[in-house]
Amino acid sequence: MSEAEAADRFAARLAIAHRTGRVAVGEPSVAVAASTPHRAAAFAACQYGIDELKARAPVWKQTAYADGEATWVDGCAVGHRHEPARRGRPA
Repeated sequence: MSEAEAADRFAARLAIAHRTGRVAVGEPSVAVAASTPHRAAAFAACQYGIDELKARAPVWKQTAYADGEATWVDGCAVGHRHEPARRGRPA
C-alpha cells in the first residue's frame, strides 16, 4: 500500500515497518501507524494497511519444530489468502 493510497482512501498518513530475518515466537514482526483527523479512520487505515501488506508483500514464513522439521507458508498469496503450510523445505 502506498502513502498516496492511504491519503486518498482514508485521508491518512500511514507508516508500515516489517522485520526481516529470524523473529522469535511472541516478538512483533510488523508495525503499522496511521495519522488521521478522526480515530475511526486511523483504525481503518491500519487494518487496510496490514491486510494489503499480507496480500502484496512477498513474505515467506517458516515455522521450525523441535523435531527439526519445518513448515513454510508461501508469500504474496492471491486474494488475501495464504497458501496452506507444508512440512519440509520450500520447493
